Amino acid sequence: MDYHLLGLMLSFLFSGTKVLAGYPIWWSLALGQQYSSLGSQPILCGSIPGLVPKQLRFCRNYIEIMPSVAEGVKLGIQECQHQFRGRRWNCTTIDDSLAIFGPVLDKATRESAFVHAIASAGVAFAVTRSCAEGTSTICGCDAHHKGPPGDGWKWGGCSEDADFGVLVSREFADARENRPDARSAMNRHNNEAGRTTILDHMHLKCKCHGLSGSCEVKTCWWAQPDFRAIGDYLKDKYDSASEMVVEKHRESRGWVETLRAKYALFKPPTERDLVYYENSPNFCEPNPETGSFGTRDRTCNVTSHGIDGCDLLCCGRGHNTRTEKRKEKCHCIFHWCCYVSCQECTRIYDVHTCK
Repeated sequence: MDYHLLGLMLSFLFSGTKVLAGYPIWWSLALGQQYSSLGSQPILCGSIPGLVPKQLRFCRNYIEIMPSVAEGVKLGIQECQHQFRGRRWNCTTIDDSLAIFGPVLDKATRESAFVHAIASAGVAFAVTRSCAEGTSTICGCDAHHKGPPGDGWKWGGCSEDADFGVLVSREFADARENRPDARSAMNRHNNEAGRTTILDHMHLKCKCHGLSGSCEVKTCWWAQPDFRAIGDYLKDKYDSASEMVVEKHRESRGWVETLRAKYALFKPPTERDLVYYENSPNFCEPNPETGSFGTRDRTCNVTSHGIDGCDLLCCGRGHNTRTEKRKEKCHCIFHWCCYVSCQECTRIYDVHTCK
């Protein structure tokens, strides 16, 4: 997935300043087939720069799910920022850059591996959810996973069709990763690892029906997990990502680069593991070439011995401490029936920031 392209997609699909035929582009996309009947569908897809031919065809054929594709990318970015909130690199985005993350993802690092995985998972997740909610006419509920009912429950509701969401993510995100080089091989692997996480975490979700809260009838359906669970899982995969080396092979189409595990003594990575082959910068100091913003003025946890602690996050430079007054609700009382009244208290907090 090309993140210069993603910057363009997000600006085009979610910006109210981009207007086509008098309407914001995100609105025209949401109209789906109604809007395409106006004959503007090719203009809309063609107005997103950077699409390769396969992505352009996909956009035109499945225009009504393109908002879900962009929503999935946003979901992945938000989850990345949550997972890395206490790290030296905290998944910072750049508002005035179409590259979203700046030069950070130019190298084949662990960070690149995670971002590709979480964004591809986000697209699959958002498209699957959109289909289950009935916002698209080209997809809907999953009828393939229904089997005989279990003990005390029966199938019901709308099972989420994660296979379709994964297919959309694979067709769109991987369309640009067709080069015979190591970076494309790495991106394809990590994209698929993210999508596989969605399928691996599908589970039965049930709801009870009956008088007075009883559970006389229980219906269950196939559902995705909360996306936070996907983020937690992929963050663990980031911490245990496999370092690879690049090998070149001569084939009929020319030289092809593949990846091989660097350390033969370690267990080779599976399709569910993240892979990388270039070392990350330490992100301690600002560096425009690597996209590092450094950690100066970052808030740190003075009691933590982990990466979010002031020793590690501040890279040994030390930290400053200041006090802040914050107004908060306090002494809240529940009144029957039914409201809560609170007082407003001023509390003083110590805030620690890196030097």
